[in-house]
Formats: sequence, C-alpha cells, structure tokens
Amino acid sequence: MPKSLVIVESPAKAKTINKFLGRNYIVKASMGNIRDLPEKGLAVDIENDFTPQYATIRGKSKVIKELQTTAKDVDSIYLATDPDREGEAIGWHLAYVLENLKKPIHRVTFNEITKNAVTEAIKHPGDINQSLVDAQKARRVLDRLVGYQISPILWRNIKGGLSAGRVQSVAVRLICEREAEIEAFVPQEYWSITAKLKGEKTAPFEARLFKIGSRKADIQSYGFFITEEEAKAIVEDAKDKQFIVKDVVRKERKRYPVPPFITSSLQQEAAGKLHFPAKKTMLIAQQLYEGLEIGDEGSIGLITYMRTDSTRIADEALTAVRDFIKNSYGKEYLPAEAVHYKSKKGAQDAHEAIRPTYMDKPPEAIKNFLNDDQYKLYDLIWKRFVASQMKPAILDVTTIDISAGKYIFRATGSIIKFKGFMLVYMEGKDESAEDEETEKEIILPELKVGELLELLGLLPKQHFTQPPPRYSERSLVKELEEKGIGRPSTYATIISTIQDREYVVKESGRFMPTEVGKMVNQALIKSFPDILDVQFTATMENTLDDVEDGKADWVGVLREFYTPFSKSLEAAPDTIYNAKKEMEEVSEEVCEKCGKPMIIKWGRYGQFLGCSGYPECKNIKPYHRVAKGQEGKEARGQGDDEPQAGILATDEICDKCGKPMVIKTSRAGGKFLACTGYPECKNAKSINTGVNCPEPNCNGYIGERCSKRGRIFYGCSRYPDCKFALWDKPVPKSCPKCGASFLVGKTSKAKEQYLACVNKDCGYTE
Repeated sequence: MPKSLVIVESPAKAKTINKFLGRNYIVKASMGNIRDLPEKGLAVDIENDFTPQYATIRGKSKVIKELQTTAKDVDSIYLATDPDREGEAIGWHLAYVLENLKKPIHRVTFNEITKNAVTEAIKHPGDINQSLVDAQKARRVLDRLVGYQISPILWRNIKGGLSAGRVQSVAVRLICEREAEIEAFVPQEYWSITAKLKGEKTAPFEARLFKIGSRKADIQSYGFFITEEEAKAIVEDAKDKQFIVKDVVRKERKRYPVPPFITSSLQQEAAGKLHFPAKKTMLIAQQLYEGLEIGDEGSIGLITYMRTDSTRIADEALTAVRDFIKNSYGKEYLPAEAVHYKSKKGAQDAHEAIRPTYMDKPPEAIKNFLNDDQYKLYDLIWKRFVASQMKPAILDVTTIDISAGKYIFRATGSIIKFKGFMLVYMEGKDESAEDEETEKEIILPELKVGELLELLGLLPKQHFTQPPPRYSERSLVKELEEKGIGRPSTYATIISTIQDREYVVKESGRFMPTEVGKMVNQALIKSFPDILDVQFTATMENTLDDVEDGKADWVGVLREFYTPFSKSLEAAPDTIYNAKKEMEEVSEEVCEKCGKPMIIKWGRYGQFLGCSGYPECKNIKPYHRVAKGQEGKEARGQGDDEPQAGILATDEICDKCGKPMVIKTSRAGGKFLACTGYPECKNAKSINTGVNCPEPNCNGYIGERCSKRGRIFYGCSRYPDCKFALWDKPVPKSCPKCGASFLVGKTSKAKEQYLACVNKDCGYTE
C-alpha cells in the first residue's frame, strides 16, 4: 500500500493519531501555523484589494523543509488541522508550501481524536474550504489594519508601548463603562421586615413582609424603599394584629438540566467553579483534546474539539451516555428518549458540543494519569455531559401567605422530591441573579388556611441597594457572548491581552480599568466611534460569518470598512488631543511655586501634575510618588520636559551610592531600575529576570529591555560588552531534555502559552 503523509498542528495530536493509522501513514506536526503577516510593517496591500503579504514565521523554515522532504516520498498528503477557521487557514498555508511537489493534497476533519473518527475522516477526504480561509483572512487583515494603524497614533499622542485592537478595545470599553456606573451609583436605603411565627402544633418558621395593602415590595420581592422611622411604624402597627394563614399553595416544579458545554459556557463555568482564567481553561482543554498518556493505552484524546458553539451530540455518543446512566444510576434517572438541545442561531452544527470521547473512562478511573488541573476540567466536562442526558429534578415548592391587617407576609420553602440530574451536576449560579429557588431544602410546617399563628417577633432590617458588580472572568465572557463581541475561541486571548497591556487589572477576581485604560478608551471612542461601538463590532462578526458561509466577499467587506476608517485615522491626532484635555482633573495638590491647584494631565509618559497657572507657571511633577520615605523627590528622565509616571518602589539598593532603586518607565514604554539619587547618581540597569547570561565567560544576567518602538525584549546586563539578546522571556528553569540553563516563554498561534527550550535544536516544550 502506498504511503501517505498526515499533517496536524501539534506533536501531542500527532502522537495520538499516529497509533490509529498504522505503518502506511506518516504523521507530522507543523507546530501551529507556518505563514502569517510579518510583525514588521502593515503587510497589507490596501490598493491591491487588501492583499495580505504573508511570510514564513520565524523559526518555521526548518519545519517546512522537513515536511517538504517527507512529502517527496509519499503518494498523497492529508491536512488534518483543527476543524475551524484557523485550522482551515493553517491547512491552506501548508498546501501552499507543498503544492510544488505535485502530490494529491486532501483536507480531513474530525471532531474527536478517536480511532473511528480519524479513520473515517481519512476514508472520506475533502478539499480546503476557501470560504473558511477567506473568513480567517478577512479577520486577520481587518485586525492588522486596525491595530497597526491606530497603535502608532496612541504611542505619539498618549504613551509609548500602547496598542489598539478591534475587539479588545470594545472589551475595555465594557469594563470602563461598568466602572463609570459604579462610580456614579447612589445607594438607596430599603428595609425588610421578617416575622417569626409559630402554629399551634408546629415549629417556628419565618415569613417576610411581601405586601402593604396594594403595594408590593419594591425590590427583590421583600424590600421596601422606606425610612427607619417608617419601618419601625410598620412593626408597631403589625405586632398587634392577628397573623392568619391566608393562602397555602403547593406546586410540583421541574428543574431541567443545562446543555453540554460549548466553548463559552465551559469558560464561564470553569471560571466560576474552578477559578480558572479563560486562557488556562482553553490550554487545558487543548491538552485533553489532543491526547494524554493513559497507562498502557498510550496517548488518548479524552474530549471532543473544544472550540465549538454547537450543542449537537453524535448518535453513538448519546447511546453510550444513556447506557452509562442506566448502569450507574438506574433506569429511573434515564429519560424515555435522548435529550436534544437547540444550538443558538448561526452555530456550526458540523461540530459537536464539548463532551468526553470515551464513556468507559470516567474521571476517577484515570485520575492518576492526569495532573490536578486536567482532572478538574475533565471532571467538569464529564459531569455536565452526563447530567445533560438525565431526567429533570422534581421539587415540591410551598408558598404560604399570611395576613396581618393590611400586611401580607410570605414564606417560601422547597423540598427536593427527586434529584434527577442534580445527583450528578448543578450549574453555577450567575453572579447577579436572584434565584427564587434554593438548593438548600427549606421545610415549612403543615398549615391550613384560616389558621391563627402566634407572633414570636418582628425584625426590621436595613439594606442598601448595590451598584452593578465589576466584571469577573465569568461574567465578562458571558457579556461578550451576549453582545456578540468576538467569538468564543477569541475570548481567552481578549482577556489576556487587555491585562498584558495593563488597560485593566484584576482585583479580588474582578476587572478594573487602569488610568491608562480609561484614557485609551476615551481617546478611541472619540476618534473611532464605529470601531468602539458594541453593535458595530457585533455586526462585523456576523459579516465575517457571512464570508465563512459564502454569502459575502471578503474584499468587499474590507473595502466597505476601510473608507470611513481611513478618514477617522486622519482626524485622530486632533481628536485625541481634545480627549486628553477632557480627561484632565483638578488634583488635591497645590503648586508650591505659585499656590494654584495642580492639574492631572497626560503627557508622553502617561499622567503627571501640571500647574493650572500655565503658561505663567510651568511647574510640573510626577503624579505617582516614589516609595515611602522618598516623597517629594521628582523623578525625571535626562532632558525630559515632563516627569515620568508609574514609578514603583523596590527592595534593591544602588550599588554605586547606596540609595534605594525604583522601577521607572522609559519614553518607549519599557521599565528599568533607576537610582533615587538622580541626578547626582545616574545609575540605571535592566530588571533582572533571574536568568544568567549563557554566553561563555560572561557574568551578566538577562534583563528586560525595550526597543525604540516600544517592544519588550531581553538582553545581557553587560551590554554593549555582551550583545546576547532574545525576544522570548527567559524562565529560570533548566531543560530536562538537553540540560540547557533556562527555558523561554512562548505563545502559539492559538494564543496559548507554553515553555520551550532555548536551544532550538532540542525541541523540548511543556
């Protein structure tokens, strides 16, 4: 039988697939994409129908050469990259570098890495889907046009090292707007009144004031916007009334399971239950999908493809899970027929939901082969899938209304009559939802209509309305999905990017905008209202979906976008200048030279304080203070006409004068260590990464540095005597394979982070 070459993206995926196909197939990994828009320059020919000018990704020439060499000795090539836009584009680029070999090139896709799925895909190959490729191309070019043309404007007019993104900027806007809501929020006082009651032959129970005459509670069913005096007056009035059972309603209520996971719901639930950031969730899910070593069985793909918006389940998987439920929990938990969930409009039903691939591998059975995080996520996916095919839970809900003159008090209780799917899994509650039902059983006494109750006490309690909560990882993903901003496969990257750029910070698990984030957001809203418009962004996502479905031409989509965008680019510098003026604030500080208030302004290095008496008084000073004990010392760059912002204290001591060292920000946006004794002591050095320089006979360390264009890189502290440098961040951990002194942090094309050996010939990753 002639030999064939199968190409996938990762070594883990290659290893899992290789054992299914036999000796007539050679399985190789492309290590992600091999071609992309180069980092330098726009690389888009706007005048020539927005033609992207692709180039080989740095370090991928060796991979391409190896694939070409292997392909020469086979009869056919199968491109088995992931079944989505990005995977299709990677396959298209692979076909481009292999087409000169004149070998048949086939496209194969599968939703799970199991023997049956892989072998069936090989038996029924297809062609590259050009519409999917065009959709990815349109998105890539669109994001490049926005990012590479807006970012330099931000560098020149706000601060070096900033960036703009078509989708990330809208996410920052949501966080900024939520913060503005919180700042503008005025709490309102409200009161609840709880009665402790007892029947003639019952235990005590509680009921809350629900209605006063015809007036129902103003908030959350039991809160009234009244003053303390009014609350006390109600208590005084009600305590002398007879408390009589007015109505008893008992209902049987069903609670249904939720669908199996799709990408967005997995990210939300993992954030809520496991406290995993979206980026971590997707990284671990990728590992579970591509395959892990499970004892003697070797590498096994444990879940279906994790980038999906479909809730569809294959028939054979439904049969397997129904057998599992019947055998594990009994027939009473199994519905008469399989449960089918409706996917949202526009979902790709060629995909499945995220589910386990093997029902004979429950989490506990393979726990010893997984690390802690892998086990937790696999367990979550497993239980959600099993629960989705179980019977609904049945609750007995009792509502008792009690009259006391014009007042109606209400007690609500529930008993779980049949656990159903709740035996296996319960979905986490939404952070802002007021759930009328409770998972904790509340048993109310048996009471009859007309029964007289004994009042044991009336308790008024003061409350205040709360502002909307800041976004958490879970709620931000939910908001992005509901508003149609980006796509679930991009959420992890969006959330990671806005933190890396320091536009937002996470405090107590919640996102807050930084001052830089607020400034950039305001500047972009003023300069590019369409791009920062939520509805515009959502519409653009739908338009890209139309390209994917073959309903729209990608060049036409870009042309329609670019005409108004180019006009906004021309006007942006003046607009940003006006935005900066609008963002100025009067500080609490007074100018020590003229006595006028100091204004918080924006300069080339961020925020600083300038005298409101300008131009008569030109006094300026840093907005951020140095460490405690160094107050009042100004930190200026040599020859700067504005102070530098963002100065942070450290524990380091200057090796030249003995004074404390602080972290400063350069005009290009990079951070470095500088002596607080400046200008008398001009000692400055890069921030140590904890890795020693690997060059022979060099006793320097690798420190963080910044290029003139604001890009962070890492170089020897003994520069210019030693010119060792690299772009990837070094990590002080030796390579277990070749013994290299350190590893480096890298990011795949899927925006997932991993560690790799600094020695490229080694190939070790983790």
